[in-house]
Amino acid sequence: MSSKVYFKEVAKEWDTMRQDFFSESVRDKAYEVADVKEGKLAADIGAGTGFITEGLLQKGLNVIAVDQSYEMIEEMKQKFNLSNQVEYRQGDAEKLPIDDVTVDYAMANMYLHHVEDPLIAIKEMVRILKPSGKLVITDLDQHNHEFLRTEQHDRWMGFDRKDIENWFVEAGLSNVFVDCVGGNCCATSSCGGESASISIFVAYGEK
Repeated sequence: MSSKVYFKEVAKEWDTMRQDFFSESVRDKAYEVADVKEGKLAADIGAGTGFITEGLLQKGLNVIAVDQSYEMIEEMKQKFNLSNQVEYRQGDAEKLPIDDVTVDYAMANMYLHHVEDPLIAIKEMVRILKPSGKLVITDLDQHNHEFLRTEQHDRWMGFDRKDIENWFVEAGLSNVFVDCVGGNCCATSSCGGESASISIFVAYGEK
């Protein structure tokens, strides 16, 4: 099963499932390091049902929400149906449906470990940033919990922080840093009861 099929199947339950995996502190850290400002335009890449988008709206930003899953986008539309501050677009990591130099911020939470080529995905997010725009990624540190690959269809078993830093620099970003969010992602296998508690990093760079 591909991640696209997986997220199609869990779209209606994702908000409940997500609460067991990670908390609002993850997105709060992302907003903090990006120093998000009211009235600016942000892209939420791999938006799912709108975890990042929700907090950005609360802070008064406009959002372009991108996800590969039609079903996830439909769930998000229902959630934010009273807001005129969100634009929804279906698209893939290798070719984001956003023009060059469009957004002030690009954010991706728990997205990178599902893409085929992380460096291409990062370069695409840099492409859509305005000059001085900011990229913030929150994702899993490197781990060895194989059940996340087989049950949740993770393509990557987390990442080495030095690799993330190098990819940000190679993509043309400056003032790059990778730090700990301060919380863990927790998951339990449906087969055999194996559980995981994986630290989460936040990566930042400016165009």
